[in-house]
Amino acid sequence: MTGNRQASWAFADAFVAEDDALIRARRRAHESGLRPVSPGTGATLRLLAAASDAKAVVEIGTGTGVSGIHLLLGMRPDGVLTTVDSEPDRQQLAREAYRDAGFAANRARFIPGRALEVLPRLADGGYDLVFCDGDRLEYLDYLGESLRLLRPGGLVCFEGTFAQGRTLDAAHQDTEAVRLRELMRAVRESRAFAPVLLPTDDGLLCAVRRGA
Repeated sequence: MTGNRQASWAFADAFVAEDDALIRARRRAHESGLRPVSPGTGATLRLLAAASDAKAVVEIGTGTGVSGIHLLLGMRPDGVLTTVDSEPDRQQLAREAYRDAGFAANRARFIPGRALEVLPRLADGGYDLVFCDGDRLEYLDYLGESLRLLRPGGLVCFEGTFAQGRTLDAAHQDTEAVRLRELMRAVRESRAFAPVLLPTDDGLLCAVRRGA
């Protein structure tokens, strides 16, 4: 990659400034050993939530609330974010981050537990957007659940699909890289989705669920 392209990507990633609440949530993530979405990825999620007029969103991987704040900022004022994480302690940090950002308590529904145990309990066709930032080995399973959860025209997004470049290099045959390649192939070849792979941060794979 040329220096100019690297500089362009860095400028684009930082184009939308984050406020104090997001900066504090991001700091908590780093202190907890977590890797939050980049500012550019967060801004993309905010834009997609706004463009789809999202009222009901599912987030897999609560973290400390960075991605959730971005999603809530893009959603309708009466929208509800359902966020799933296997670590309740992280969800408590996210709850504080949402409050710090000025969101009412009823704007977010926190469900602790493994995503593949929680998602089957959610309503068919009841969601406008599904954001996946959980166990990358389970992303293909999340794709199947998203097809059921999303309304026609709804969006699914997968964070980290480049895996620090490993999925782009066939020499890397570790389980995560292989599964992510399978995910990208499945989304690209599916007649149920219209996909795009965005080069934000570590790769954001998005797809729109086609009409029934």
